[in-house]
Amino acid sequence: MGVWEDWTASGVVALTGHPDGPALVPPGSAATVASALGRPFGVDGAALLGERAALSGRGRAGRRAVGGASRLLRTADGWAAVSCARPDDPVLLGAVVEQVLPDDDPWPVVTAALAAMPGRELAERAELIGVPAAPLLTPGGAAAPTVSGAVDLRGRLVVSFAALWAGPLCAHLLGRAGAHVVTVETPQRPDGARRGDPRFYALLHHGEQQVVLDPDRDRDRAALHALVAAADVVIEASRPRALRGFGLSAEQEVARGATWVSITAAGRSSDRVGFGDDVAAAAGLVAWDADGAPVFVGDAIADPLTGLTAAALAASEPGVLHDVSMTAVVAGTLDGTVGGPSAEAPRPRHRPVPDPAPGAGRGTAAVLARLGIRP
Repeated sequence: MGVWEDWTASGVVALTGHPDGPALVPPGSAATVASALGRPFGVDGAALLGERAALSGRGRAGRRAVGGASRLLRTADGWAAVSCARPDDPVLLGAVVEQVLPDDDPWPVVTAALAAMPGRELAERAELIGVPAAPLLTPGGAAAPTVSGAVDLRGRLVVSFAALWAGPLCAHLLGRAGAHVVTVETPQRPDGARRGDPRFYALLHHGEQQVVLDPDRDRDRAALHALVAAADVVIEASRPRALRGFGLSAEQEVARGATWVSITAAGRSSDRVGFGDDVAAAAGLVAWDADGAPVFVGDAIADPLTGLTAAALAASEPGVLHDVSMTAVVAGTLDGTVGGPSAEAPRPRHRPVPDPAPGAGRGTAAVLARLGIRP
């Protein structure tokens, strides 16, 4: 199939555009890239791009993200993507625009404030304060990795500290290749995806074991270190300082031969915070409506695209610290292929939903006992 056909078959076209306007084929070749990345893991990678929306039943919403937590807003010199998904984001956004935001709907105040703010200033303030917001730019991106043939990771231990979508999808795909996946949460920061659709959570976490350890407790911290020391692959999806604060070193683990997958919004050297919708748009993956204004592409598309990429890197290049920038992953698919209106827009689809994933920490004792780790 061609690039347009791959986009259409993925279901992303149905999710792109205004609800009362035509469906739009996005620019670039992300669906084609995703299809190739999923093949070695036995999945339709392009279909994964719309899997969450297939479960939620939501459709395209123009400059409001399919998931509802992000907006495309005008700045003084262009456009920006802004997310307000976490409980403390309204307060943080208020600090960015230097106003107190109403609890019920922060968007009117944010919209008015950003219209007078240059994109560069927004980027600087958002990174300093830790807000998922950035102007629409087109930075350079790396070419997608390639994996030749099916992947066999039987007997390998994957320890994942990732939450939400991109990192858990990476772990899920490695699990499909035979790896034993253990996801670690802390009592202070459980996976926010647990508050979402339990069916989607089950798709990503079915078949793994889940551990809860408190790094503020000496015995739990020792168990955490022992678990990481036993891992063949470690996945983190937060800024590096988070795991460093637990006394864990990516460099030390790689030096002993482990693979370390670090998923961030814009690379390990950046303090930028971002989620799937705002990262994809800021990287340049937006469609353009008849008025020449941007609309979101798909549903948080940077997340599944990055998860596929991270899994391919972990499988094809072991023993390496993989610095996986979501921004660079998305930008790498913008190869000059242009999009446009489409008369054909089949809905996205999802795989059969398994039984619910086990509750947080249900596997803690079993995992530690199996590895001979004393809690």
